[in-house]
Amino acid sequence: MTIDQYNFNGKKAIVRVDFNVPLDENGKITDDTRIRGALPTLKKILADGGSLIIMSHMGKPKGKVNPKMSLSQIKDTVAQYLGTEVEFADDCAKAAQQAAELKPGQVLLLENLRFHPEEEGKPVGIDKEDPAYDAAKKEMKERQKEFAKTLASYADVYVNDAFGTAHRRHASTAVIADYFDKDSKMLGYLMEKEVNAVDAILKDIKRPFTAIMGGSKVSTKIGIIENLMDKVDNLILCGGMTYTFAAAKGGKVGKSICETDKFDLALDIIKKAEEKGVNLVLGTDCVAADDFSNDANTMVVSCMDVPAEWEGVDAGPVTREMFADAIRDAKTILWNGPAGVFEFDNFAGGSRAIADAIVEATEKGAFSLVGGGDSVACINKFGLADKVSYVSTGGGALLEAIEGKELPGIAAIRGSEK
Repeated sequence: MTIDQYNFNGKKAIVRVDFNVPLDENGKITDDTRIRGALPTLKKILADGGSLIIMSHMGKPKGKVNPKMSLSQIKDTVAQYLGTEVEFADDCAKAAQQAAELKPGQVLLLENLRFHPEEEGKPVGIDKEDPAYDAAKKEMKERQKEFAKTLASYADVYVNDAFGTAHRRHASTAVIADYFDKDSKMLGYLMEKEVNAVDAILKDIKRPFTAIMGGSKVSTKIGIIENLMDKVDNLILCGGMTYTFAAAKGGKVGKSICETDKFDLALDIIKKAEEKGVNLVLGTDCVAADDFSNDANTMVVSCMDVPAEWEGVDAGPVTREMFADAIRDAKTILWNGPAGVFEFDNFAGGSRAIADAIVEATEKGAFSLVGGGDSVACINKFGLADKVSYVSTGGGALLEAIEGKELPGIAAIRGSEK
């Protein structure tokens, strides 16, 4: 069943969204991308004449109530976007009466799912090494089922539109689907778009295919790098990873981020790229700073020769041009992770060069997917989100999908997980 095929008239729909939006110290939303992304699904349900129960997590409260992570802080923004009043249930596990009283066109927002440890289904306050851990885990799994059953009891139909959490088998993202028949559970519009975008990258590749992997650590990206190695023509590795590779090849990287225990891994990636005929693009020059601040002193140096008390914070001009060359003529592009400390305007040049080249390629007909928290923040900062093919709302979920892993949140709907 697809969301387009379903008529929500007279039905109560419980929708898992990813409203884990960033808030400032006053509880004001600083980036509402995720809320806007879910609107087509939410508005379709209301337009059909259905009533809407919205559930999400926020932050990592670890199973305890934390007012700083309360979804009550975003209620008014959600109401504003939906153009209707939104009721609030201050305990997602005790909202049965409020859900039952919902009339067509009405909306109920549940409090943070993760205020209950059952959402994540992990034992609390017990170490994995403890002999009693297995029993505690088994008990928590049973509690998780009951929690999911409670959430399911509020509605006639379940819609998962939270791609950002699709890689977790949590109560609200996967377990809950067991309590709905196949015609009463479906992916939302955002999830469908995310799945299609990943398929375009991994299954419908137009060549050349260029992937840009940034971020600080090689270790967090190794699964993706290895999976992409069999698919890409050009692989750009940038950001903090640059200096692990430089040091592995014998370079001096000063105070730059560097995983000294990953030298063998870095050299192995270089070797595999050669064996598979992949054009591996690594930085040759960088912008180095004498302090981690926007107004630090800077100079352009070789990535292999960063002065002792300095650190690499951005790609240098030669490197930026190398990156752009590998991107401009691509027909399929994946970008995950910035080329430098883009949060500081003075160190955003490398990431901007990547973004500009992606936009140029997209204008020439390439399919471009930008995903992962920092990349999304990057493309939004530059005001170029509408100039690429697709901006993914999923961080970890996107990365696991690119690694080739099955996502529980999708499998629970499509029935392929077992």
